[in-house]
Amino acid sequence: MCLNRQSSIPLYEQVVNYVKEKIRTGQWPVGSRLPAQRKLAEWLKVNRSTISTAFDELAAQGLVKSAHGKGTVVINNTWGLLTDRKPANWQQLIEAGHYKPNLAIIQKINAAEFYPGIIRMGTGELSPDLLPNRKTSELLKNLNLRSFSLGYCEPKGNRQLREEIARYVAGFGIQTAPSSILIVSGALQALQLISIGLLERGTTLLLEKPSYLYSVNVFQSSGMRFAGMPMDSEGMCVDKIEAYKKNTPHSMLYTIPNFHNPTGRLMSAARRKQLLAVSARARLPIIEDDVYRELWLGSPPPLPLKADDHAGNVLYLGSLSKALSPGLRIGWVIGPEPVIDRLADLKMQNDYGSSNLSQEIARAFLHTGAYATHTAHTRAQLKIRRDYLLERLDSLFADLAEWQVPTGGFYIWLKVIPDIHAAALFQEALKQNVLLNPGILYDRDAGQYLRLSYSYASFDQMDEALRTLRRIILEQSQRSF
Repeated sequence: MCLNRQSSIPLYEQVVNYVKEKIRTGQWPVGSRLPAQRKLAEWLKVNRSTISTAFDELAAQGLVKSAHGKGTVVINNTWGLLTDRKPANWQQLIEAGHYKPNLAIIQKINAAEFYPGIIRMGTGELSPDLLPNRKTSELLKNLNLRSFSLGYCEPKGNRQLREEIARYVAGFGIQTAPSSILIVSGALQALQLISIGLLERGTTLLLEKPSYLYSVNVFQSSGMRFAGMPMDSEGMCVDKIEAYKKNTPHSMLYTIPNFHNPTGRLMSAARRKQLLAVSARARLPIIEDDVYRELWLGSPPPLPLKADDHAGNVLYLGSLSKALSPGLRIGWVIGPEPVIDRLADLKMQNDYGSSNLSQEIARAFLHTGAYATHTAHTRAQLKIRRDYLLERLDSLFADLAEWQVPTGGFYIWLKVIPDIHAAALFQEALKQNVLLNPGILYDRDAGQYLRLSYSYASFDQMDEALRTLRRIILEQSQRSF
């Protein structure tokens, strides 16, 4: 909204009317928290004193009140003021919901990614410059729309796409049939379906520590517990898994063996064999999240765990979101047919199938070879970006941090040497238009770490962000003495 500075209505009254309209239309229901005064002043391009005056007027009208630790909260709506009926408290219902909200800092990151002028140094997706817009347009023009259905797909997804995926994964050792493949709206949906369809409440999920899954609440919302397994240079350490499985019989293991998120590590071929052997002895199911497979920057990674899974212990997750396009929302699960049948039934209950158009585009990319061509180009560009970020780290952070050179993926797992306060560093960097992913998202004990991404920000932005980050860290370390 832009306020009318030529109007005879004072600016603070225009702000009052703006907030009242948000409340009246239900966009800001009873119990919801209004934006901070500073942020609202930035949005509306007015002085903070104008917002403060408006909030005072709204409080006087009985619409909002200041709550300690919660900011300014909506307590009534204009309809409620005219009746004796108490308005519904939507906030109470939100808090009572079964599905847990994102962590507050994740919600902040999700919102801040779209701030004007922000430098996204933690984003786990390709830069818009690397997305295949032109090729996608060509493939769409060549689609036979007469034979293409805009209706629903069968429960497991477009059969032709599943046939293409079966041929694609055979190229790295996975032998499967279309009936053992489920199309999902990205790997995250696959994890949600697994959590509600295959696991009992109280099940323990063994996973790398740190891990991407600590930053989302998919499994926690279903009553799962996490048990972090340490990592070394070859990936997840397996020596404690069998003993842990004996003490917690209801267990499943989750791993990202290729270019792990957030550390960027690659699990060795020998470690993969060890993990499969442990899984077979302990009868421990494995979720193999392989969404970064195509993003190798030197040589291809070892064969997936699923390629050597002769006992049917591995559920394999793949996706086009990382290497092709996050907006297509196309991923897949490969596993034993009864398991895939169960997950397909749950998906039908959940959304009645992924987008048919997105599935057809994905099929065309795989069938025509355009996917292989695009991923080769993407790898070349990511290597240039990775090498640039490493060069700037060598120049600006040799005295402040430690890191390993990733052989693929998007991320550098940066360990800051001076003591830092992760939340304060995040907030201060955000004020200076640099958006970070602090290590505490992936491990509560990783307060000295940052997940830096070279996949999204431009070269100039990476340089500016590192210079800003260096300055903030030095200022924080000086204040700590």
